[in-house]
Amino acid sequence: MSDVPLLPLFILMTSLLASPVLFALPESAARLRTAINLGMAMLKLALVAWLGWKVGQGVVYDLRFTMLPGLEFKLQADPLAMLFISLSAVLWLITTIYSIGYLEHGPHRARFFGFFSLCVAATVGIAMAGNLFTFLIFYELLTLATYPLVIHRGTAEALRAGRIYLIYTLAGGLVLLIGTLGLWVLAGTTDFTPGGVLEDVVTEHRLAAQILFVVLVGALGVKAALFPFHAWLPIAMVAPAPVSALLHAVAVVKAGAFGIMRVVYEVFGIETAQALGMTAPLAALAGITIIYGSLKAITQDDIKKRLAYSTVSQVSYITLGVALASPIAAVGALAHLIHQGLMKITMFMAAGNLAEGLGVKKVSQMDGVGREMPGTMLAFSAAALAMIGLPPLAGFVSKWYLAQGGLDAGAGWVIALLLGSSLLNAIYFLPMLHRAWFRDRADTASGTSYRQIGWMLAAPPITTALMVLAVGGFANAPFSPLEWTRFVVAIEYQE
Repeated sequence: MSDVPLLPLFILMTSLLASPVLFALPESAARLRTAINLGMAMLKLALVAWLGWKVGQGVVYDLRFTMLPGLEFKLQADPLAMLFISLSAVLWLITTIYSIGYLEHGPHRARFFGFFSLCVAATVGIAMAGNLFTFLIFYELLTLATYPLVIHRGTAEALRAGRIYLIYTLAGGLVLLIGTLGLWVLAGTTDFTPGGVLEDVVTEHRLAAQILFVVLVGALGVKAALFPFHAWLPIAMVAPAPVSALLHAVAVVKAGAFGIMRVVYEVFGIETAQALGMTAPLAALAGITIIYGSLKAITQDDIKKRLAYSTVSQVSYITLGVALASPIAAVGALAHLIHQGLMKITMFMAAGNLAEGLGVKKVSQMDGVGREMPGTMLAFSAAALAMIGLPPLAGFVSKWYLAQGGLDAGAGWVIALLLGSSLLNAIYFLPMLHRAWFRDRADTASGTSYRQIGWMLAAPPITTALMVLAVGGFANAPFSPLEWTRFVVAIEYQE
């Protein structure tokens, strides 16, 4: 069943059209800027809810027009897209509230929110891209929109981080362009189709298909922070806390992971990728990244860098679940797309509150912060325990399905990997919680005063922490993220 295809376009335009307006506003127009930011974010969320209801009923949205002979600009709203769009819409609203509070007295707010809105538009475009060509357009727009956010503070360290970020992501984008052209030559189309578009090609062009898989996944692996393409992510943590939250929870790294899903499921098809011998090496690379990221996180004293290396590890759970070629593991991977976003955005907003409210930026400075900022640290603690995999929190649900999927795929090593990862998670998170709750606050007689944390900074991490509890405790409830992932997996595995 089809419907008027303009609803996805309206969702895209809510943030795309807001961007130039926000750029044009003077710095003094704080109330108008806040109204536009919150108004557009709430409008997007309402439209996404409507779209999700229609897609759940089997409505097909497909908007396309020809840009070049054989290359179409195509937007589609399918169940997999809805998973990513919903995450983007919910967390955009929450992060917008947090950003308004965070930048209340900061400089360059018009520039920040203009690019912030453009970044969200690019993320939504990535989610709704109906083919690899359209995906590439928004993927590169995301790179360009996030660069000014990374260098927002304008310090030498920020500018250096921005250069490194551009080198990695533009190089990845160039390789993705080559892969897109290669797909078009090999298959005659760049469309995303459940089951893939290369099934009839691989018998005659097996080596070319294998090379194409490596090119596409390698390109997307830059933003997904797969080892060894991850180095830009910890360096980019010089960005303001709302930007860090955006990079880790919903935008850049998730765009890479989501792209890998599209390539494996809808360019190659899971059976074709498996027949080409590509899924096992991808699972091994994801496993290496999971352990590597955790080991690096243990050594970091800077809170945001510890969280960044944790993201390197945690986002690779998604790639692992895809590469195991098991429907059960795929449920875990898709659920973790949502769960990791909620957990990590909570932790980065909490880290921002510690820095803004107490001047605490290092793990070694966290003694007693739980008693000074109890709401913030309760939120951080819930997310950290969920990351470790404490039942019935969100992270446990993801890991449970990944473990079951490993057994289903005959890959028993996944159990050891997940247990080892959880142990490493505990090693780098529990000392932070111990310092925060069970040590006395160090005497700080430096005379430095820090800002009072208002509700716009305090409420967002508490809200997302409650969502972490809800999506874990009520995982099997109707309309839960887990329930929707089962719906998506049934389509991708053509069950």
